[in-house]
Amino acid sequence: MLKEINHENGKQQAALETISVHNEDGVLFARIAAPPMNLLGPELVRDLVSLIQRTQADDSIRVLVFQSADPDYFISHVDVTRIAEYGQLAAKLSGEPSLAMLFRHLSASRLVTIAQIEGRVRGVGSEFVLACDMRFAASESTIFGQPEAGFGLIPGTGAAQHLTRLMGRGRALEVLLSAEDYDAQEAERYGWVNRSLPVAELGDFVKSLARRIAGFPAFGVAAIKERVNSVALAPAEDFR
Repeated sequence: MLKEINHENGKQQAALETISVHNEDGVLFARIAAPPMNLLGPELVRDLVSLIQRTQADDSIRVLVFQSADPDYFISHVDVTRIAEYGQLAAKLSGEPSLAMLFRHLSASRLVTIAQIEGRVRGVGSEFVLACDMRFAASESTIFGQPEAGFGLIPGTGAAQHLTRLMGRGRALEVLLSAEDYDAQEAERYGWVNRSLPVAELGDFVKSLARRIAGFPAFGVAAIKERVNSVALAPAEDFR
């Protein structure tokens, strides 16, 4: 449950069920806890929408760091039995009933977002961390994968758009068509993540980076992100 409950216009905001947060010097740390495997189900989608809305509205927060309460799973995939329930939840943030557009909204946000990854992050989970601005992975435990081709499907939430830009055409096709798993070291070599680090160093590294970014002038940080997005973020129509 959310330990810190903000107040806006005198009204208490509801606690989040699947995310706990704490704020340090302009950095909001959001820890995902959706057992048993951190599946992206309607509850987590609802809480992500609420969290992003609140954080975007709070000018004191510059950086949003996503973590997992389960060292074995960051976000394992989407709950495929409940996909029909996600649309209206996603539309509350992006205006469109689409997880792809929800994730792109996060990429285009003024917030600098960092995924601090431990454990498995596959399918839509991988697409969520790809929507974040930076990704840092625990070298001992992180496993990435886009398994959709094995089911005769295509990744529908941003993997093709992001991985092609990060890795290049050949490696993106290898990842997407093989449906194989990749450990943190291989993911770093391919460009899936910024760095892989020993788990004992990961948290301190991410915290130091996030606090450093949060300490810089907000206008400059937002302008840099906007310019990089203009070059590297796929147009909204590609996600639709």
